[in-house]
Amino acid sequence: MTSPRLLVLFDLDGTLVDPAGAITGGISSALAACGLPVPSEADLHRMVGPSLMTSLRDIAGVPEDRLDAVIAHYRQGYRQSGMRQSRPYPGIIGAVERLRREGTVAVATQKPEHLAVELLGVQGMGDLFASVHGSPADELAAAALNGKAGIIRAALERHAGSYDRAVMIGDRRHDVEGAAANGIDCIGVSWGFAADGELEAAGAAVVVDSAGDLPDAVLGYARNGAALHGSV
Repeated sequence: MTSPRLLVLFDLDGTLVDPAGAITGGISSALAACGLPVPSEADLHRMVGPSLMTSLRDIAGVPEDRLDAVIAHYRQGYRQSGMRQSRPYPGIIGAVERLRREGTVAVATQKPEHLAVELLGVQGMGDLFASVHGSPADELAAAALNGKAGIIRAALERHAGSYDRAVMIGDRRHDVEGAAANGIDCIGVSWGFAADGELEAAGAAVVVDSAGDLPDAVLGYARNGAALHGSV
């Protein structure tokens, strides 16, 4: 029996790359520089995953007329130092390389697409992926994209006809929900920013605890048509 052609979509921050405080620290610095309250550490962690504008507005409570200034300050600091502070999670490059031999791998992230491409290049991962899909540079346009669902849709459309089965890999409920909105499953990873039980509650097909276990979980999903529910 011929194995199905596989498309694996990866989230970026919290799944492929550990921001190492670059995102939460950058948001804190940007808010403080603009004279705005800094949320708790727990709330800062919740801000990794959704679009920055959404997180600033809904979690940090930034007024609409201050969003542009905070975002501009954050983006400047992230490009100057945050990208270099980030690191690929242990074992994740090997996991991607193995899956790349078995099918097509791509990135689907709510980070602005040009920054996602730049970050992957800085981390030496730019050549691993067939395509990179992210938010528009314009934060207002990004907010109208329907979050992660629209980005995953763009990735699926880009590779239409080249796969039989697709799966999303991510560390937050937004990855699971965005995948479900497009009729595909999501395999969750526990090393990112999800709260305890978040991925399971959102409906992740399986939650994987180490990058070393990820390829077998994904390939098992491809062979069987659905991943076993639980943890790996």
